[in-house]
Amino acid sequence: MGYEWLALAAAFLWGISSLISVTPARHLGSFAYSRWRMACVSIMLSLLALATGGWATITTDIWWPMALSGLIGIFIGDTALFGCMNRIGPRRSGLLYSCHAVFSALLGMWLFGETLEGIRLVGATLVFSGVMVAVFFRQSSNAHHWEETKGSLKVAIALGLLAALCQSLGGVIAKPVLTGNVDPIAASAIRMIAAFLAHGTLVLLQVRVAQPVNPINWRIFGMVVVNGFLAMAVGMTLIMYALKWGEVGMVALLSSTTPVMVLPLIWLFTKVRPSPSAWIGAALAVCGAGLIVTS
Repeated sequence: MGYEWLALAAAFLWGISSLISVTPARHLGSFAYSRWRMACVSIMLSLLALATGGWATITTDIWWPMALSGLIGIFIGDTALFGCMNRIGPRRSGLLYSCHAVFSALLGMWLFGETLEGIRLVGATLVFSGVMVAVFFRQSSNAHHWEETKGSLKVAIALGLLAALCQSLGGVIAKPVLTGNVDPIAASAIRMIAAFLAHGTLVLLQVRVAQPVNPINWRIFGMVVVNGFLAMAVGMTLIMYALKWGEVGMVALLSSTTPVMVLPLIWLFTKVRPSPSAWIGAALAVCGAGLIVTS
């Protein structure tokens, strides 16, 4: 399987997990939800890396850049994303988060000399245009409560763009490490552990914003585990493999198709049908992705 398919698979898993995240993220709050998710995923990935021998590929010089990638991309990025989602819902937060493709493409060109040419350039343009059309569609008057704005819209936008920037920076930091003989599962485990330790530090310092909004229960815990497994244990590890073999900008671009993939899922969950322009955007993105993966 080429790295393009890995990035698309990750985008699909992120789409599913974003809908699962709504209830537990609003129940616990963005910080507490991220902390519980990081704890679960750290254990999953650490055990998997131990079982597959991935830890043997990790040397001292790898720990620090991967930990920094986790602190920026997961601790700050994911927490900001859930803060954004709690305010404006999964669809519009997905729109803002998809901007990480732009940041990553620019950073990839600047730092790694990456280029987009020919059919792949056409495909990339279609993907990005499709994502923008799909997520900017006008919502109907009988919109689901997920579409409601809770609190300041400006704060939500700032959090979404911060999450996008942190995601791209985390990928750029991880890219040079992953090009070597490093197991992506073990590398992902380091990122998760670093993010969890940062969350744990906030709790030990009794930072008010890190405290849970409501106590966790078994139903919420089950949703956290499922979400963590799909989005981070599998989805983010697929991104690490994709970054190992592919270009930062292209991986980010294909993984930014999550808002398109989430459209039918939102329709299924909310019973509110997206507008025709949303489906047009989805079609553009699918055509663009097809050009990229077959070129």
